Amino acid sequence: MTCKALMSFRDGRWRVIVAMPGRVSLWPEHRFPRGAVVPTVAQRSRVVNALGFVFTDGAEWEWSEDAEVPGDDTSRVLLLAAIRVRRAGGGGR
Repeated sequence: MTCKALMSFRDGRWRVIVAMPGRVSLWPEHRFPRGAVVPTVAQRSRVVNALGFVFTDGAEWEWSEDAEVPGDDTSRVLLLAAIRVRRAGGGGR
């Protein structure tokens, strides 16, 4: 089963979660220290691995942006990134 690791920046810190079937409260999550710069690909990979997942073959981070206040072009930009992952070892849930 593949799912997505999502990275976002909010309230001064970067956060990685793995979105998977089931309750959101059970999704694996890592929060980088407050004020950290954008985590490198290597840092993100280590976090995803520590959460029990690996990148799928050929997967690349896809970036997008959203507005904190939808429809307001003066609103603060929210950066979002996603990548396909699978459980380490290929195991199921």
